[in-house]
Amino acid sequence: MPPKENASEVLLYAAPNTNADMLWFSRFHAADPFLAFSARGKRIGVVSLLEVTRAQKESAFDEVLNMHEILAARRQTHPAAGLPELIVWAAQRYRIKTFRVPPDFPVRLHQDLTARGLPLVIGDQPFFPQRVLKTAEEMQWIRQGNSASCAGFKAVEKILAASEIQRGFLRHEGKILTAEKLHQAIELACLQAGALNVTGLIAAAGDQAVDCHCHGSGPIPADQLIVVDIYPRVTATGYFGDMTRTYLKGKASPQQRKLVHTVRAAQKLAFAAIRAGVTGASVHNKVANFFVAEGYAPGVDRGYQVGFFHGLGHGLGLDVHEAPSLGLRGTEKLRAGMVVTVEPGLYYLGIGGCRIEDVVAVTADGCQPLSKHPYRWEIR
Repeated sequence: MPPKENASEVLLYAAPNTNADMLWFSRFHAADPFLAFSARGKRIGVVSLLEVTRAQKESAFDEVLNMHEILAARRQTHPAAGLPELIVWAAQRYRIKTFRVPPDFPVRLHQDLTARGLPLVIGDQPFFPQRVLKTAEEMQWIRQGNSASCAGFKAVEKILAASEIQRGFLRHEGKILTAEKLHQAIELACLQAGALNVTGLIAAAGDQAVDCHCHGSGPIPADQLIVVDIYPRVTATGYFGDMTRTYLKGKASPQQRKLVHTVRAAQKLAFAAIRAGVTGASVHNKVANFFVAEGYAPGVDRGYQVGFFHGLGHGLGLDVHEAPSLGLRGTEKLRAGMVVTVEPGLYYLGIGGCRIEDVVAVTADGCQPLSKHPYRWEIR
């Protein structure tokens, strides 16, 4: 018989430093993968000898088992016993007939376990639906991530304010200012605030920012919009911040000024629309329709997507992109306790890109900000 789809016990094999589900389940930081599973309401970790003591002190496991001791005992009768035999032993000891595993569970391990008669059910995403609703403590950790983003913005603002315009480009401390210099300043500021930009960051000027995920490179021109998107991970907790501000050093054109003001108005519109009971798609569509009404229709220009062509936002937590969606895929109703980014943007060749992003927690009758930084974009 095929395994039941509602298998209640979960099985994970991953490194928490690179896998959000494992970090959420274990609340334990480690660079190497290990085994974790549930059994009748308890969380059990099977870790290497090097990690046993630390896991007992730091993790959320109700029980910590020593992987080396278990394998040594198994190998007395089965010399080639490895991880599959250990998992089968655990299932037998805790009387578990079926495990539910995440979609990114190792394929080879899945094959080895099913070949040994242990049925597995591949779960859906999100694998832990509880992760979608954040506790007050988790919201505070996300605020800390956004504080690190703000430290990065302050570093950029300081550099831009101290820069001079020469021959159409910015010079800082006697050298041409580059995107790479801004990246370095942001990295240092976030590090000093207790966070790392483990998945990158964006400081892109002019037409580079029209390609909205371009990280930015080369000299920073004067009189051009600079999109700075900082999404650092707090080292102590693993939770992300995610904020964007747009800057300009020099003189803004009427088209640039209108672009920025329209994006900010769109963000305010989204804030007013977010609350429990509405869908993410409906909030996205309000913003998309607002942009079109203001004369900013999406389209394609010389191979570039232009206008507002991405989702309005996404969930934020142990992953920088997680459920729920504030885009066209966001068909489920928002619930109080969800945390989402709100990041409208407009992008046009010759004018540049503008994106403004903040983070809010959904409440019963609105939303609560989890990020705060000035929107001053013209740097004199």
